[in-house]
Amino acid sequence: MKSLRIAGVAGLVAMIAVTVTCAQTATAKKPKVYIVATGGTIAGAAASQTEAGYQSGAVGVDVLINAVPQMKELADVSGEQIASIGSQDMNDEVWLKLGKRVNELLAKPDVSGVAITHGTDTMEETSYFLDLVVKSDKPVVLTGSMRPSTAMSADGPLNIYNAVAICADPNARGRGVMVAVDDDIHSAHDIIKTHSTDVATMRSGEAGLLGASLFGKDTWYRFPAKIHTKKSEFSIDGVNALPRVDIIYAHANMSPDIITSAVEHGAKGLVIAGVGDGNMTSPAVEAMKAAIAKGVIVVRSSRTNGGIIRRNIELDDDKLGTVASMELNPAKSRVLLQLALLKAKDAKTIQGYFDRY
Repeated sequence: MKSLRIAGVAGLVAMIAVTVTCAQTATAKKPKVYIVATGGTIAGAAASQTEAGYQSGAVGVDVLINAVPQMKELADVSGEQIASIGSQDMNDEVWLKLGKRVNELLAKPDVSGVAITHGTDTMEETSYFLDLVVKSDKPVVLTGSMRPSTAMSADGPLNIYNAVAICADPNARGRGVMVAVDDDIHSAHDIIKTHSTDVATMRSGEAGLLGASLFGKDTWYRFPAKIHTKKSEFSIDGVNALPRVDIIYAHANMSPDIITSAVEHGAKGLVIAGVGDGNMTSPAVEAMKAAIAKGVIVVRSSRTNGGIIRRNIELDDDKLGTVASMELNPAKSRVLLQLALLKAKDAKTIQGYFDRY
């Protein structure tokens, strides 16, 4: 009887050891996700829960992570602060720093993905920049919020939870840089901000969503059609500055001197946010021709934020030497042109980039 008891105790000890080992193995197998924080409304703070005004980037990455402890059930989460700004102050210097750091993190074999907290104002530009320079098929997911962290019904916590869930999802690989907000998963190529204050401000236009994430459960609809990330020919290795590219907003009675001034102040490229199908006044066309004669690359886009700007429709691009933006709106056209100018100076080659990216 005594030997039976000993055997029973030994068996129980063995079972406990196996259970502990399994639990440790399960913990060890959790995907590793980095959160890189840049500031924005998601890290904003206001005087009260109902205050409209707030300070962007007031809350650090550790506070954001600790505010959503449920993320630890999805992944081994850690974070770092790369900037603490409102995204209206996003700039080339931070872009280059962010892009290089994301590539460093994704190059680590044990890192499954990188989530980036970011303001919504320029999220479409930062996400597209990363879509062109990240050299990995691992998921990179930007997220943000329309309400500060201190607000009643703040939208940031669930957005960041979903972003981490996407980073931990093996099915997210190969879909390029994404944006996760309001339960939607957008491609960086397609996302635009469409409303100044609405929580559902982000849209993917005619292209549609990549997928949806409901409390961390992902449903996938498609892969991006354009070249991105690992297959992109753009690189920021060794790059310390980007060429100046200005966006010129077209309007009724548009004066040509706004084009002339941009060139005089050092713009190497211009994006015309044209009326309708990328058009502008006749005097502006003449100023644009003069800019092109000086070696400035001019891209025709549209202020409408929809549709495709094809070559040689209302304006003769072949004759003028202009580039048609295709699906890219002015903000995204500027990003692509900045990177394109690192590799080429002629309109024909750069048009090829706009066709492919």
